[in-house]
Amino acid sequence: MLSPLAKVDGRSYADEQLFVDRDIPTPAAPAPKPVAEPARSSPTNLLLPHIDVKLDFDQKIYWAAMRPSRHPMITMELLQDMMCVQESVRAIMEEGNREQRQHLEYFVAGSQTPGVYNFGGNLAYFADCIQREDSAGLRKYAYACIDVVYGNSVAFQPPLITIALVQGDALGGGFECALSFDVLVAEKSAKMGLPEVLFNLFPGMGAYSFLSRKIGTAAAEKMIMSGKVYTADELHQLGVVDVLAEDGQGENAVMDYIARNRRKHNAHRAIYRSRRRIDPVTYEELRDIVDVWVEAAMNLDEQDLRKMMRLVTAQERRSDKHE
Repeated sequence: MLSPLAKVDGRSYADEQLFVDRDIPTPAAPAPKPVAEPARSSPTNLLLPHIDVKLDFDQKIYWAAMRPSRHPMITMELLQDMMCVQESVRAIMEEGNREQRQHLEYFVAGSQTPGVYNFGGNLAYFADCIQREDSAGLRKYAYACIDVVYGNSVAFQPPLITIALVQGDALGGGFECALSFDVLVAEKSAKMGLPEVLFNLFPGMGAYSFLSRKIGTAAAEKMIMSGKVYTADELHQLGVVDVLAEDGQGENAVMDYIARNRRKHNAHRAIYRSRRRIDPVTYEELRDIVDVWVEAAMNLDEQDLRKMMRLVTAQERRSDKHE
């Protein structure tokens, strides 16, 4: 999975140093470089409990990978870290604007859990909220999810290109997250799908919005209603996956993609910005769909919830095989 890449100015990260709030820390002075360069005040020492951050200023790439997890799902804690990452990208880009230079051109999001990108929503929490008739708790979680995917979909506002690197299973909300980036790179063994219909629900945190803009409404609905898990190759043929990589070569495929398109970065960045203007996914749209999703979730009966929990058990067995 995502292996360690360039360290920030020669420094490494210590897991025991956790960055757990929204404030951006001020880094220590960078180590001297062969070519003199102004000291940076950007958050290059971002340390998070659930996301590993590597900054490669030479290649102008921000690498972010979800740390290994026994049960890789989207928790509120992971969402908080994702928001911290987005804020640090903005801070670095704003600093570059002040210096009239661009520190970053690409953002890459991956996972370090073997065989899994992310299994998506916390289904056990969903079931608990539904049984307790806690629609407010369910809505709070879902709004936090769309805060993140909306930020992804607008490239965090600064002008850079975002890439999802999927090297394992991306299901439900994990697939929705990957769909929210400009470019989706996937290894051939990766599998992706939206299983929510199997327990009488639908993916409510962006899948319909992103898929319909990428492959059309009819194809998006067919995929959502099928509940099918697709191979990366199938999704590449459908136009969902942009770059298909050999197994174990996902990072190299990302680097190759960047190298091939580096000289056209300005054009590509402008094209993606134009796409967002022509057919934007607005926050209001995502929020309205979440409200529909919460209403539908609260209508699930005990049989539906049992199916949901069986999927949780299946995912846990799938994770245990990779330990």
